[in-house]
Amino acid sequence: MEIILLIIYSVIVWLIFFKFKLLPWNITSQVIVVTIPIFALTCLVLFMNIVAPSSHQVRAMNYTIPIVPRVSGQVTEVPIEPNRPIKKGDVLFKIDPVPFEAALKAAEATLRGAKEQLNNAANKKESLTPRIDLAKKRLEQFTALAATGAGKRADLEQAQSDLDNLQSEFLAADATESQARAQISKSEADVINAKYDLEGCVHLAPANGRVTNLALQPGVRATTVAANAVMSFIQEDDPWILAFYHQNELRYVEPGNEAEIFLESYPDRIIKCKVDSIMWATAQGQMPISGFVGTTAGLSLLSDQIAVRLLVEPREKNLFLATGAVGGGAIYTEKGKIIHIVRKVFVRVSTKMDWFVWKLH
Repeated sequence: MEIILLIIYSVIVWLIFFKFKLLPWNITSQVIVVTIPIFALTCLVLFMNIVAPSSHQVRAMNYTIPIVPRVSGQVTEVPIEPNRPIKKGDVLFKIDPVPFEAALKAAEATLRGAKEQLNNAANKKESLTPRIDLAKKRLEQFTALAATGAGKRADLEQAQSDLDNLQSEFLAADATESQARAQISKSEADVINAKYDLEGCVHLAPANGRVTNLALQPGVRATTVAANAVMSFIQEDDPWILAFYHQNELRYVEPGNEAEIFLESYPDRIIKCKVDSIMWATAQGQMPISGFVGTTAGLSLLSDQIAVRLLVEPREKNLFLATGAVGGGAIYTEKGKIIHIVRKVFVRVSTKMDWFVWKLH
């Protein structure tokens, strides 16, 4: 862009001093002609770096999700291919379901047995209730007869024994019913867990994305150990665009500011963005808190740049941004908007340079 401005300026100088000879071409005019563009371009660039700061370090990043199966087992199928787009809900891999199906059947059988036991105990209590009521009435009758001397003592004792036996059977049935209810609660939980484990035999993609280095093959035993992830899934729904700036360039940058970026993977394409937030943190600000005296050795080698997160505009959401893609861009603040035009020309000229591959081999 500077070259374009200098060419335009040179044409104007040629027209004034040589074509139309409106002014004399002497030492004074020569000094002025040379000084004006140097001073003007310096002021323009310095002011533009404040109101429309640019960055040559823009990087696309994505969430990487370690895929760890919910259950351990032998992998039977891996229907995906590496570096291919995967939709949310697509099958990533399958684990042999046979042991989990057997566990589910066993849990369901135990649940049925507990329900049957509960039903039998409830029926027994229901059948014992009228017999206990009858035994109580007979006991009252024999008690009354024994009190008047008209009844036998043996009949009273037999009536009392019959009532005690019936009540013991009722208490035993009630205890069996309580145990059956507890067993049903446990069995229902076992069935839920067994179904959950069985569903875990089919692992689905958590989002839209892709798997890069796919090493998982049928026959491999997958485990639930978090440190032994079977693959890394790169999510593409919500990419992170980070632009890195020196700290004094961000004085006027605010969330919501317009931004434009260009990536080397898309020559001559401007990607519209908005400023999401400024990540006000650097490695220099992290000092270990301990009983030892802190040291600043090596801090001078760290970068003083601050990352700014940019959000891609909705109309660019379908654009594939490779993880690690690099490029440049600019942020347009609310200050000096007339100078934004110059910065936008700078950005568009820069992205056209991405067509060229600067190698001699």
